[in-house]
Amino acid sequence: MSSACETRQALVIGAGLSGSAVAHSLAVRGWSVTVLDQAAGVGAGASGLPAGLAAPHVSPDNNVLSRITRAGVQATLQRAQALLRSGTDWALTGVLEHNLAGKRRLPSDTSDHRSAPASAAQIAAAGLPQGTPALWHEQAGWIRPQQLVAAQLRTPGVQVGWSQAVHTIERRDQTWAVLNAQGDTLAQAPWLVVASAFDSLVLLQPLPGFTVPLGPLRGQVSFGHMTNLTDAQRRWLPPFPVNGHGSFISGVPTPEGPLGWFIGATFERDCSLSPVRLEDHHANRLRLNTLLPALGEAMANQFGPEQVYGWAGLRCTLPNRLPAVGPIDRLRLPGLCLSTGMGARGISLAVLCGELTAAWMNQEALPLPEDLAKHLSAERFAAT
Repeated sequence: MSSACETRQALVIGAGLSGSAVAHSLAVRGWSVTVLDQAAGVGAGASGLPAGLAAPHVSPDNNVLSRITRAGVQATLQRAQALLRSGTDWALTGVLEHNLAGKRRLPSDTSDHRSAPASAAQIAAAGLPQGTPALWHEQAGWIRPQQLVAAQLRTPGVQVGWSQAVHTIERRDQTWAVLNAQGDTLAQAPWLVVASAFDSLVLLQPLPGFTVPLGPLRGQVSFGHMTNLTDAQRRWLPPFPVNGHGSFISGVPTPEGPLGWFIGATFERDCSLSPVRLEDHHANRLRLNTLLPALGEAMANQFGPEQVYGWAGLRCTLPNRLPAVGPIDRLRLPGLCLSTGMGARGISLAVLCGELTAAWMNQEALPLPEDLAKHLSAERFAAT
């Protein structure tokens, strides 16, 4: 392991949020990183989500997921501030969480959490009735994931090979080799990080003792152009993102360029296909009606086939909703790492997981307390 670390050369499979975050974190530490992806360019997979939120999870007992996502959101916002253009690629807006069915409650000690009960003015600004249970997350905002991915891949020391479909990985002496379907070696290095979301499973399953239970998670977002909204509809738009039953964001550039509004995403487990579906636009309309009833009623005519656009993608999830990060099995699979299983929280967790992976590989202090890092360790699944 030490000799591999001294070479500071790594391969990363997957150029999405997870893979680009790992590549950036290694490159700024002086590593030479080659990233391979089967797509022709940035944003072909789940990282092509047109807009999403970096917002913390809260729980009355301040559980592991809450503490990890809070650290993850801070890491993401710091990365965005360093690499992206505020107002175009991301914005620290704060996020109002409509606490539907009382699902989210703050712990009794919130002194360092930067989340609080929403004020009457914030509830009113969202167009919700006074007394609506809601939380306000100060350290939260929207991000366009594709812009973050592109910026991370531009880090000096990172080389990207597009249209490189990895079919097999194998251990050769002190290096890992990746091969295409014809058996040709695409690249090899002492370290290999697999960060290709659900596609990671087919590469890793043949390895001895691999037991990480990765599953597919399909999601669809519905969106439209702000120019199509009437003045009456615009009056109901909240000045900040709102989440709680999916999320609603407005005033963010769409993939086509004009500013847009976004609602979603749907949440479908064990589905490995990601076409845009008309019925999911309907599901997102109902989601908006629940999240922001007055706005949902006002925007009912924006979900027609001539007005609404869609994006769908596959995320990768694990049963306990926590990613699998770092070395997979140091004894049987030395030099092989994983960074996947972000589920619907890729924006909030990928940067932190990239830092954690790089810290493990670089043999340095971890960016999380050890009692939290162990909950993310891919080795928690290692066969005994």
